[in-house]
Amino acid sequence: MEQETEEWSLDGECISDHAKADDNKKEEKQGDEEKEISEEKIFESEEVPSWREQLTMRGFVVSLVLSVLNTFVVMKLSLTIGIIPSLNPSAGLLSFIFGSVWTKFAKACGLLKQPFTRQENTVILTCVVASSGIAFSGGFGNYLLGMSEDIAKQTENAGANQEYKNPAIAWMIGFLFVVSFRGLFTLLLLRKTMIIDLKLTYPSGTATAFLINSFHTPQGAKFAKKQIRVLRKFLSFSFFWGFFQWFFTAGDNCGFGSFPTFGLKAYKYRYRFYFDFSATYVGVGLISPHIVNISLLLGGILSWGLMWPLIETRKGDWYPAELPSNNIRSLQGYKIFISMSMVLGDALYNFFKVLGQTLMGLCYQFGRKYLRAVLIPIKNPLHLIPQSSPLSYNERRRTEFFLKDPIPTSFTLGGYIAIAAISTATLPHIFPQLKWYYIMVIYTFSPVMAFANSYGCGLTDWSLASTYGKFAIFAIGAWAGAAHNGVITGLAACGVMMNIVSTASDLMEDLKTGYLTLTSPLSLFVSQMIGTAMGCVISPCVFWLLYRAFDGHGHSGSEYPAPYAYVYRDMAMLGVEGISSLPKNCFLLSCVFFSAAILINLIKDTADKKRAQFIPIPMAMAIPFYLGPFFTIDMCVGSLIMFAWRRINKAKADAFGTAVASGLICGEGIWTLPSSILTLSGAKQPICMKFLSWATNANIDQFLES
Repeated sequence: MEQETEEWSLDGECISDHAKADDNKKEEKQGDEEKEISEEKIFESEEVPSWREQLTMRGFVVSLVLSVLNTFVVMKLSLTIGIIPSLNPSAGLLSFIFGSVWTKFAKACGLLKQPFTRQENTVILTCVVASSGIAFSGGFGNYLLGMSEDIAKQTENAGANQEYKNPAIAWMIGFLFVVSFRGLFTLLLLRKTMIIDLKLTYPSGTATAFLINSFHTPQGAKFAKKQIRVLRKFLSFSFFWGFFQWFFTAGDNCGFGSFPTFGLKAYKYRYRFYFDFSATYVGVGLISPHIVNISLLLGGILSWGLMWPLIETRKGDWYPAELPSNNIRSLQGYKIFISMSMVLGDALYNFFKVLGQTLMGLCYQFGRKYLRAVLIPIKNPLHLIPQSSPLSYNERRRTEFFLKDPIPTSFTLGGYIAIAAISTATLPHIFPQLKWYYIMVIYTFSPVMAFANSYGCGLTDWSLASTYGKFAIFAIGAWAGAAHNGVITGLAACGVMMNIVSTASDLMEDLKTGYLTLTSPLSLFVSQMIGTAMGCVISPCVFWLLYRAFDGHGHSGSEYPAPYAYVYRDMAMLGVEGISSLPKNCFLLSCVFFSAAILINLIKDTADKKRAQFIPIPMAMAIPFYLGPFFTIDMCVGSLIMFAWRRINKAKADAFGTAVASGLICGEGIWTLPSSILTLSGAKQPICMKFLSWATNANIDQFLES
């Protein structure tokens, strides 16, 4: 016999009464739901393995092989161009191929103990991403190499500042082991909030999950076969579109990615308004909420369309006219600090909002009568107990398995505190300049930074881990000052912050993939831990191999010029001079936009639902302030396509929209691997397609004729 329970909201009304009043509506919705085709119903006949069965020796051997392969690719890209594309889709595909080959071979030899499932595929992907991610967050092409003597001798005022610490494999491995694991515990308690409650998209994680699900779909599912056909069609188109574009990019600003869609003036570097024909960003726009895409575009227009051109007119007054726009003491300083201020304002508001909701929820659970008596006049404060609509079958099943294997809170808090204590005691031995109280301050603010980065990545698919690292350079470097080796202190602080923020974001994205593939969060956490441990050894070894085998690291014109090593070193040298070294009014503008981000969030939360859906998201607006608006146009094109598709045929758009988006994202993502290999092997594109004005073209023709 079922026991009926009564649940009360904080305004004193009985939720169960509301539920009874809406019974007819719910039955109608459930009837419609049964007519819908559910992805998880296709997998219903398959038994979901336990979290221990999802962790296999086969999976970790495949992970090790793919980790080494991906680390070489990421490391070489980091030391050459400094830009690292997402390798998640290609890692998902390669893990499926390697796992399937292993399984078939074992079956042929009569040694197969368990089939290769989508859960094991996701575990392998998580391990590979965690391991190769250390090649980025380890800073081998930026802050870590920026500490070296070679870079110190080549930067400004080199004679006045000879602080350096040359790379050595022992201290690099030790440093990474000390700082990389803390990020895994930072947001672990908020996994349900981020994935289920806030329903963050994590576009790359969603696309990769869709790809993995399509690989493992049981035979005979008609709808799944249709989705797979759509996925493969758009994946093939995206892959070959990337391949086709490669032939026209033989130089800087060449190819379709530099197409001046809105004219040459809008395309120029200082404006960056153009459609760059990126299938990935169009795909991300397809599955991102419309308000996220519109917020990104508004941010791009406000910054690159209005603010930066206006600030440029103050050149010579607000900052030295002779400095290039990418110098931290000129326009670049405004870009970094204003965007960072908006991100921090949004992050702090949402962090304390979620914290407040959690604490109030706990108080409500443990003191229901008292809380109700005190808060009766307040109607559902902070939407503490939202009266949500019935969940679909997919959501019910995924939520059930996501919450099935809980990670003990005591373990999370204990691990967080233990790692903090170990690293606080150990890091000053690796970097004597980095005092224990600097580390304590970093660890105090890192949860807010990690939340901000994960939240922003969940909305827009952009990780700003390096931006938070730059913030640590300025904050800790200025605190230490030049008299106390502030340059090395700032760079080391950057490494601590980047590793925490990056690994926390990667874990949340992998948990999103796991949520969509019914993979246990516990097995994903274990896989992430093992992958991180692999990366802490593999990445320094790969870097050390390249560092010892080739000369001239960090030298312009060498095989590994590492351009960002100079940038980070210059930032650290600027940081030791403090706020006074920033361009004029930069700090004031940063404070204004910090306050504006909090105010916009407050207005959005207090407005009614009808109006709130049209209020932009400050976190999304802040990203193009620094990166430029080019990708926002691609995402808005994707959003426009989805909007039109839903107006024409909503059922088809909902059924196949994710398949189309996943194909576009994964196809170009998979092309990244052969493209990287071609670049690293020295293969040159045969054509440079550039777009010039009539006058420039006439001058070039005249020069060639002469």
